[in-house]
Amino acid sequence: MPAFKTLDDLSDLTGKRVLVRVDLNVPVSEGKVTDTTRIERVAPTILELSNKGAKVILMAHFGRPKGQVVADMSLKLIVPAVESVLDHAVKFADDCVGPDAEAAIAAMQDGNILLLENTRFHKGEEKNEPDFVAELARNGDIYVNDAFSAAHRAHASTEGLGHHMPAYAGRTMQAELEALEKGLGDPKRPVVAIVGGAKVSTKIDLLENLIDKVDALVIGGGMANTFVAAKGIDVGKSLCEHDLADTARTIMAKAEKTGCAIVLPVDGVVAREFKANAANETVAIDAIPADAMMLDVGPESVKAVNEWIGKAETLVWNGPLGAFEIEPFDAATVSAAKFAAEQTKAGKLTSVAGGGDTVSALNHAGVKDKFSYVSTAGGAFLEWMEGKVLPGVDILKK
Repeated sequence: MPAFKTLDDLSDLTGKRVLVRVDLNVPVSEGKVTDTTRIERVAPTILELSNKGAKVILMAHFGRPKGQVVADMSLKLIVPAVESVLDHAVKFADDCVGPDAEAAIAAMQDGNILLLENTRFHKGEEKNEPDFVAELARNGDIYVNDAFSAAHRAHASTEGLGHHMPAYAGRTMQAELEALEKGLGDPKRPVVAIVGGAKVSTKIDLLENLIDKVDALVIGGGMANTFVAAKGIDVGKSLCEHDLADTARTIMAKAEKTGCAIVLPVDGVVAREFKANAANETVAIDAIPADAMMLDVGPESVKAVNEWIGKAETLVWNGPLGAFEIEPFDAATVSAAKFAAEQTKAGKLTSVAGGGDTVSALNHAGVKDKFSYVSTAGGAFLEWMEGKVLPGVDILKK
């Protein structure tokens, strides 16, 4: 049983005004939504509530208007896309509080869906001001949060409302929390984490948290160069944070104490320039030429990574192994991702991945839909992996 309340805990919803926090911060170009993934993710919650006779009142932010009304950040722009995904009429209110919102809600019939204007048009949203929270709360009887991607922020619509009314997790939030629990909360062992990306500096908290929780930590991307250099190996012109050598050594020493294997590259694909199909060679990790940079981990390193994935019961992945955006430096990421997908399909692995670059990398490898769970949340997924309390999740437990 989850430690939070879900829609399963709600009985008769007929005529109830349900305030649903969703993430509709979708990309728009020339007035048209270009990617409806986030709308698709919240559709099951919205339609389930509507089918049960609730008056479904959607709250969301769009862009960063900083408490001002900004015309091109109006959620009115995305109503057609929401209607199209839901295959259901969606009404719109010109404000999220006050007379406009009240009139639109008063006019609703059971099963209707209403989208309120951008909550961030009010300064009280990001400041989580009690008066603004109280105004929002007047709009509904029940609060449902289905925006995990905004759960690391203690804003009025993501956390404040939970203090005013019964709070429940929507279906997307529920799926995300259950997947994360399987990933790091109470995982099947051995657990392997792959952490890649450009810089160690952005992931120190993450690495320190994972060492206590996983059996092996695979470090890839530009971050790996910092660890390799910290061991006294010359990485040539590779992206490297030399000033974090002490941090890298501390992390490796701590890992040794806790029995967590740190898996670093043993070979690399190097080039003299950062561009697609640049002339490249594969060299041992201690033979990187002074005028070259490592842009991907090499085949021996991939073999080692795949061996760990093969031993694992649970895999948590955040960040690519190399510069996957440009060929042929995508080879390691693609190979490991495909192998993890095969293990998942064979029922041997629970695979949980998340973070912007990770989603792009798995898409590029053609396996995004073949992992057990892929989180579209960036900051919230990372903070969860770092072991931090997410205010928007915490409020659902109470």
